[in-house]
Amino acid sequence: MNAQRLTPGTAALLLVPPLMWAGNAVVGRLATGLISPITLNFMRWVVAFCILLPVAWRLLAPGSALRPLFLANWRRYALLGLLGVGLYNCFQYLALKTSTPLNVTLVASSAPVFMMAMGRLFFGQAITGRQVAGAVLSIAGVLLVLCRGEWAVLAHMQWFVGDIYILVATLAWSWYSWLLMQPRDPPAIRSDWAVFLMAQMLFGLLWSGLLSAGEWSLGAGNFQWGWPLALTLAYVSVGPAIIAYRCYGLGVQRVGPTVAAFFTNLTPLIAAVLSAAFLGELPKAYHALAFALIVGGIWVSSRRV
Repeated sequence: MNAQRLTPGTAALLLVPPLMWAGNAVVGRLATGLISPITLNFMRWVVAFCILLPVAWRLLAPGSALRPLFLANWRRYALLGLLGVGLYNCFQYLALKTSTPLNVTLVASSAPVFMMAMGRLFFGQAITGRQVAGAVLSIAGVLLVLCRGEWAVLAHMQWFVGDIYILVATLAWSWYSWLLMQPRDPPAIRSDWAVFLMAQMLFGLLWSGLLSAGEWSLGAGNFQWGWPLALTLAYVSVGPAIIAYRCYGLGVQRVGPTVAAFFTNLTPLIAAVLSAAFLGELPKAYHALAFALIVGGIWVSSRRV
């Protein structure tokens, strides 16, 4: 399908995912005292599964033509579920325990740079000079966030636990994204966004459930049921997990992944506004510079001559 011209309607559609994902970071930060991070991830996908089941039940129905296709490719969906549903979200929520939503979303927005490096190392993807220049800019932006705007700190840098967690999450998302780009899914599954997400979610629930069980076995589990937690689960399950995924998929179909990717880099900017409004965490000057470096790097690496 050829990419279409960016229209106001498509632009509005592509603004939904960064808004939802920025909100996910802020809500995840607010929920740190209500529920432990890995359990939050597990509960999030349990609720999302229940919501998605009425429109994706054909994947599991006995006698369905989709079921044998799913079972024949179970290893692929197990890996996608581990990376995209299990590890990425778990480490993101873990990062939010000790880092701010703005820091987390800024570092995560460097994912295209990690994707470039991973593509070269493991998928035979060539790297151009523009991509190298873009990578340098984006990495500079990430380092600026990690050192909190003081370059001299890099010489004696002490890593915050949340910074390490979000870097691991970004690596998992980069690997997940490369696997999505490999045309190995049966067309009947890939063409239906709900069925395709459900195929990953089934294994993702298993992985996130095992991780949550490990959290509780180590004595780190926490769960305080009430309206605040119910509203938290409702948002993170419906907004970032389902609505954002659907809007992003439609946007990619209309204008292609390159244009859509630029919209996702609005996530840190929106996170800064939401953090100031709901958490009182005002952005600093180095956040603006880091945002410019990361987005500028991605623009340089993806532009065409």
